[in-house]
Amino acid sequence: MTGLLFKLVRPALFRLDPERAHRLSVLALRSGLGGIGHPGRGGDDPILATRVWNIVFPNPVGLAAGFDKDAEVCDAALGLGFGFVEAGTVTPRPQPGNAGKRLFRLTEDEAVINRFGFNSRGLAPFVAQLERRRGRPGVVGANVGKNRDTADAAADYVRGIAAVRGLADYVVVNVSSPNTPGLRALQGRVQIGALLARVQGSRTASSPPLLVKLSPDLDDGEMRDIAEAALGAGIDGLIVGNTTVSRPPLTSAERGAEGGLSGRPLFALSTARLAAMYAVTGGRIPIVGCGGIFSGADAYAKIRAGASLVQLYSALVFEGPGLVARIKRDLAAALRRDGFAAVSDAVGAGLK
Repeated sequence: MTGLLFKLVRPALFRLDPERAHRLSVLALRSGLGGIGHPGRGGDDPILATRVWNIVFPNPVGLAAGFDKDAEVCDAALGLGFGFVEAGTVTPRPQPGNAGKRLFRLTEDEAVINRFGFNSRGLAPFVAQLERRRGRPGVVGANVGKNRDTADAAADYVRGIAAVRGLADYVVVNVSSPNTPGLRALQGRVQIGALLARVQGSRTASSPPLLVKLSPDLDDGEMRDIAEAALGAGIDGLIVGNTTVSRPPLTSAERGAEGGLSGRPLFALSTARLAAMYAVTGGRIPIVGCGGIFSGADAYAKIRAGASLVQLYSALVFEGPGLVARIKRDLAAALRRDGFAAVSDAVGAGLK
């Protein structure tokens, strides 16, 4: 979808309930309507290519989990120009998520609040979708969660990790959504250590890299605890961060809605927490920076704060799919302007 076409359809989309508009966007990607997802992406600027976990990413800009919960449009999303896409969060068994209105578009703030609660069709259709794209190019990750009523959380994560083995290029353990009761408690020092030990013990030599997705609401002590647990367990990477339950100043009418906040107002908090985690880990574990990216400058700031890769989602709601190409263009220009030969050379540069 060109920038002009998005400008034409955006008013109509914004008149729809946000969840229905999201579903229509997924259907449009599936159908290729208006060229969405099939633009003939061409080659990325060579300066953007980067290697993480021995995986070559054509560029470091990824689609965050939450958009394609059931792995329906991985290839179409890659066609928008993303260097990688992350499907999910998927739970072992199907569950509807929270009842009532659960997605709120804060237009004036360029933000989104959601309280989905891991709505998921379950592992069976998720795995079937990944099976259909077996052998196709493009880096695809799988984000796994636990069912709401599961007492043994680690068992659900082990099941999810095993199900996508051989189908996903990396797997993310999501312990940071604020919309599933008790989930964020898994980030506690004792809980995260026990969870990571269980999931690591279930992995085989053929298992893909394992990441943990963290909340941006963690304090410095909690960051240190998780860093020690992740490094001790040999976890391959971290994602910082998920949505926030904090509320910076907002102006939109639905600013008081319950749930996790994402979008532009999350940028400062998530980037500060990313830098804190990079400092605590000393650059010993790759970090994916997520939260509030709306421009190439934002992506570059995340990289300089310690991100080896970056992800976005909410910005697409307001800027449309043409945003991806603009971010890559401006990121490449920023790297060259500051004398970096590759993305990896700029990782953490703002803290050194």
